[in-house]
Amino acid sequence: MNQPEISKTRLILGGIILVVGFMSPLLIPIVTATDWSVGIKTTLAGLLAFGIPEVFMLIAVAVLGKQGYEFLKGKVLTYLKQFAPPDSVSLVRYRIGLIMFSFSLLVGWLQPYLSHYFSFLTELPLWSYILGDIIFLSSFFVLGGDFWDKFSGLFKHNVKVVKQPVT
Repeated sequence: MNQPEISKTRLILGGIILVVGFMSPLLIPIVTATDWSVGIKTTLAGLLAFGIPEVFMLIAVAVLGKQGYEFLKGKVLTYLKQFAPPDSVSLVRYRIGLIMFSFSLLVGWLQPYLSHYFSFLTELPLWSYILGDIIFLSSFFVLGGDFWDKFSGLFKHNVKVVKQPVT
């Protein structure tokens, strides 16, 4: 069975609509910097985050058609797959990832309590909090795909741990 030919014009136009829709939340800082009323800014910022991207996605799918959407999605997923963490990692890499994961969680959890005893903790610059978040998110890539499976199992009710002998 022959698949229908995907129009290059529709593919480009649909791709542009998809990208513009997903980039619309980047306009939120511009909206919040205006002198419009708080209600208008809140409504517009909310739509830019949770309405406009979805509407643009529907429009893009309508322009692309099913075959065009599947084609574009396949290309994007193939490209993004190269950035995915490997499933299995070495023991050293796993331990480094666990330190990154645990340290960022522990610091974030203890900081409000320890700031009563150590006043410098209340005056930390914004970049230190951003760095902690980056370390936490990076730890998932360092730990590998197997750790992500373990972590996602925390949020599933019927998941069972399968114990395998250590080799």
